[in-house]
Amino acid sequence: MENNQNSKQTHTPVTHAEPVTPPNAQQNARTHANDGSKPQQQVNHDPKASASKQNQGNNQSMNGEVTYDDKVIQKIIGIALEKVDGLLNVDGGFFSNAKEKLVNTDDATAGIETEVGKKQVAVDMDVIVEYGKDVDAIFKHIKEIISEEVKKMTNLDVIEVNMNVKDIKTKEEHEKDSETVQDKVTDAAKKTGDFASKQTDKAKEAVNNGADKVKENNESHVD
Repeated sequence: MENNQNSKQTHTPVTHAEPVTPPNAQQNARTHANDGSKPQQQVNHDPKASASKQNQGNNQSMNGEVTYDDKVIQKIIGIALEKVDGLLNVDGGFFSNAKEKLVNTDDATAGIETEVGKKQVAVDMDVIVEYGKDVDAIFKHIKEIISEEVKKMTNLDVIEVNMNVKDIKTKEEHEKDSETVQDKVTDAAKKTGDFASKQTDKAKEAVNNGADKVKENNESHVD
């Protein structure tokens, strides 16, 4: 029995060496693990970006304001109203009629009165509506389109729109009552052309008469 016990070999457990971490790395790892932060990265400063931010700050601190003359707002409204179906005219006339011709466009602001403040606009107008159309629907469309266009271009809020229906006409009546700019120009050009043509004919006639007299005088001197 003793021999058997002595013959048994004693095995010592094998211990594997763990990798050694440098002291500095261990310290940094502990520091970031404790405060939950990530290692800092180097930041590259862009001088252009800094200058841009500085300019933005200067612009924000700069004083000033934008103001609008009444006629500017009136013109925006006048052009916008061309899109309203059933609206034949605004008192004074400035937009397309049934023939899609500009009516009395000397003043696009005619028939529109406005009160323009720093942030708000109020509008009054006299209109001519097409016979058979829904006036309430036209008024609703007018308010929507005026508010939209003025807000889009000036950032002003239209707080009030008053529409006075001055007359109701059919398209045929409106066409007869409206002398278009094109008609005026055509008539003027025609009159000018006729006058110029007559003057040209008179000038040609005078030249021809003069030439005939010269010819007669020359022939009378020939033996």
